[in-house]
Amino acid sequence: MCTQKTSIESVGNTGNIRRYDLIVIGTGDAGKIVAVAAARAGWRVAIIEKRKVGGTCALWGCVPKKVLVTGAELVDFNRRMATAGLTAGSKVMSWSSLMQFKERLIGTYSEDDERHLEKLGIHIYKDQAFFVGRSAVRTGDLRLEGKYVHIATGARPRKLNIEGEEHVTTSDQFLYLERLPRRILFIGGGYISFELAHIAARCGSVVTILNRGSRVLKNFDPDLATRLVEASGKAGITVTLNESPERITRNRKGFTVIAHKGKEKKDYSADMVVHGAGRVPDIGDLELDTAGVEKGPEGIRVNVNMQSISNECVYAAGDAVAGGIPVTPIAMREGEIVADNLVHGMKRQRPDYRYVPRILFSLPQLASVGLQEEEVSRPDKDVDVKLKDTSGWLHNQRVQEKHAASKFIIENGTGKILGAHILDSHADDLINIVALAMQHGLTAKQITEVLYAYPSATSSIRYMVE
Repeated sequence: MCTQKTSIESVGNTGNIRRYDLIVIGTGDAGKIVAVAAARAGWRVAIIEKRKVGGTCALWGCVPKKVLVTGAELVDFNRRMATAGLTAGSKVMSWSSLMQFKERLIGTYSEDDERHLEKLGIHIYKDQAFFVGRSAVRTGDLRLEGKYVHIATGARPRKLNIEGEEHVTTSDQFLYLERLPRRILFIGGGYISFELAHIAARCGSVVTILNRGSRVLKNFDPDLATRLVEASGKAGITVTLNESPERITRNRKGFTVIAHKGKEKKDYSADMVVHGAGRVPDIGDLELDTAGVEKGPEGIRVNVNMQSISNECVYAAGDAVAGGIPVTPIAMREGEIVADNLVHGMKRQRPDYRYVPRILFSLPQLASVGLQEEEVSRPDKDVDVKLKDTSGWLHNQRVQEKHAASKFIIENGTGKILGAHILDSHADDLINIVALAMQHGLTAKQITEVLYAYPSATSSIRYMVE
């Protein structure tokens, strides 16, 4: 039986056995937050990482990606302003210069994290972890026994289940390429493919996105996603629909991807094939059944307090758990909840995810918060859907943004915003303002009454909801 009270005196080391108050698996935000809180409370803490210390967001995800987007934004802005007769700089970004810039900004993240954890007295183990008991974990030649175990292993690329899958480059690897190939094919029409495709295209690559279904970017509004596909085409990115990849073969000129569209077979030649077909919880190697930890296809099943529903000694947070949203702010919040509940004895519950914004860092950006139109288009829902082409508005005309739009779903009677969707060069900032308004129950009318600074991108929000 696990207990909330722990003491350093009750734990220690014997031979190849190490005993801890808390064992954390994973060094991303959902793991570090808990490990640090426990260490500061005087707990004896171990943290296990099979890759580099730091986690996906900092090393292989949102942070390096956003840094690379900076170079793409520079090229994109120059290209757009050239249509207005204003030119400055190159129309193609140097990949090597962009990678050097990224390295200068984040090159020491992992080492900095490691030093921080060690300074707090946290023991770091760099190897694969798997359960050998309800709260016991093996890593390398050591058996770690804990009063509690916290799982924060994040996500990994899902299996494609096609012949030649071993030839595919992952998004993690793409973000550290020394040289950018001339022809790149992305498998999957999700956010990973679109974000990396927009970077590659601005760095001079010929890019194709191969999508199995009839709709790309399923977590975003389809009308705005269609406009982004048009913008992608203008940037030189080819997006195909209803084409299923069947086989990848390697030859002396690169790779051939064989796909089917109905009964038609299509061949694509590429110098690199990139996995952009989604991610799944990275829990397959943990031997969760040994610990009696219940899981499903979407991850570890936890209660409202982020505790395993089947093993009271185990907590989990972030992309490894079922029922969440795979974004960094959620991983951080869930890590905070685990820390408060486990270390401080509180009873904090999992937050309401209805107002968590999603942002696709393409060019232009695509953002969403709340419900999609298809979720509210029912006889019992009386709503007003406001779809507006905003490309002619001042803040988009100023930067020659030809593909910009917004869609707001407003409940008639109450005036509450049920969903907001924005395609815009400033969509990241715009959607955060809308999410704040939605979380605090502001109506569309109240949003129009704010005295926004003008001319600014955010001042357009009041016209989007009118």
